[in-house]
Amino acid sequence: MRHFGSKEFPGVTLGGVQATVKAFDETSRSGSVYLDDGTEIPFGSPAFDAGPLRLLRLGQRVTIVLDGDRITYITLSTFPVP
Repeated sequence: MRHFGSKEFPGVTLGGVQATVKAFDETSRSGSVYLDDGTEIPFGSPAFDAGPLRLLRLGQRVTIVLDGDRITYITLSTFPVP
């Protein structure tokens, strides 16, 4: 299993990583995604608010930007990542 923990990849930023929405809470604007290898990564409202989205649906394909083990940006897989 691939692991993006900050101990293994300190300061590493990965952009354009594909994932699938596992959970999303419209009120808190946070949730979690599955990477293609099954790794689950949570995201908070700052990552959601950084992108152009208004909501996410379970099972939706997204593109994320990771800084170490933290998602900093999330958008639809068809949208460009800045």
